[in-house]
Amino acid sequence: MIRAYRFLMRPTVGQQAALSAMLRDHCALYNAALQERRDAFRHASKTTVRYGQQSAQLKDIRAVDPDQARWSFSSQQATLRRLDKAFAAFFRRIKTGERPGYPRFRPGKRFDTVDFPKDGDGCRWDATPHDPTTRVRLQGVGHVRVHRHRPVVGKVKTISVKREGRRWYVILTAEQTQPEPMAPTGSAVGIDMGIANFLADSNGGFVENPRHGAQAAARLEEAQQALSRCKRGSKRRQKAVETVARLHRKVRRQRLDHAHKTALNLAREHDFITHEDLTIRNMSMAPEPKPDPDKPGNFLPNGAASKAGLNRSIADVGWGVFLAILTAKAEGAGREVMAVDPRNTSRRCPECGHTAKENRPTQEKFHCLSCGHNAHADTVAALNVLRAGLARREAQPA
Repeated sequence: MIRAYRFLMRPTVGQQAALSAMLRDHCALYNAALQERRDAFRHASKTTVRYGQQSAQLKDIRAVDPDQARWSFSSQQATLRRLDKAFAAFFRRIKTGERPGYPRFRPGKRFDTVDFPKDGDGCRWDATPHDPTTRVRLQGVGHVRVHRHRPVVGKVKTISVKREGRRWYVILTAEQTQPEPMAPTGSAVGIDMGIANFLADSNGGFVENPRHGAQAAARLEEAQQALSRCKRGSKRRQKAVETVARLHRKVRRQRLDHAHKTALNLAREHDFITHEDLTIRNMSMAPEPKPDPDKPGNFLPNGAASKAGLNRSIADVGWGVFLAILTAKAEGAGREVMAVDPRNTSRRCPECGHTAKENRPTQEKFHCLSCGHNAHADTVAALNVLRAGLARREAQPA
């Protein structure tokens, strides 16, 4: 299995300048390759330029451009491969009828990652093993100190350098043997994810929604207002941009930390975990406008304002991130995770099976009109999710 590690780098002032120059030159290479593809297709011949052709030009580019020659050849190939993947995704979206999203030029401030496809080719992890201080060697930069807060298990395969604000990180992927599974607990659980509570389980437990985004909303609003008052290109605006970005990064880290801890607890306590198969993108779509038939050019109220607040809450709770982390942790622990159809899970009575919209009179209350069963609506949904997951598992061929 492949596992990723992320460590904070502590470059010197000179190394920071070299790292920034590396990003700048890779961004220039990316944009030049994109321009070549655009020009070739706009030509009367409608020529298609592919990755192999652009990669073959790298040798000549490095011969005439000393700025490009100082960086790793393999990392430049990875940058060209990134552009090729962007075009592949563009054509795939056209075929599936999605919004295409043609690849765009990247400004230097938003080009933050350089990839090294192989450890030892332009880069070297733990380049000074005789020294207690861990360092990563990067071609054109030197040996950069790394704050390795945990050991790296397995053979390092790829290395990436990423800039976040004023911080630099090194991201490793390591190939590991499949870890020993955790001891079986004999427990199965269904979870219902929500907004009032982060999740409810079929045992009657709840995990509180920390609402990290909502808690930081006031500070973010103040920082964004200060940003809007700054003149473009000024140092004051640059500081305001960094403040806004720092607040957003903190919220993201808090959300990830909560998701990791919650997923780890579930993986430790249960052998089988089942959840709703949510289509989050559709759930957070803006409502369609309603034209006013009596007044052409005008529109009727469509609940867009309230839906916008719901969408913010959905984004803040981070269901998609949590489910991805839960799946990864369950795989490493030898647990099984299964997604089931979410329809009517909060409307079906777990006692008698009666399904009706009226069974859920409020957000939290469930009262079956047939048998009179009372419970928390999220707990009922989690019970139904568990039963659907167990039934699906039993129906699968051995």
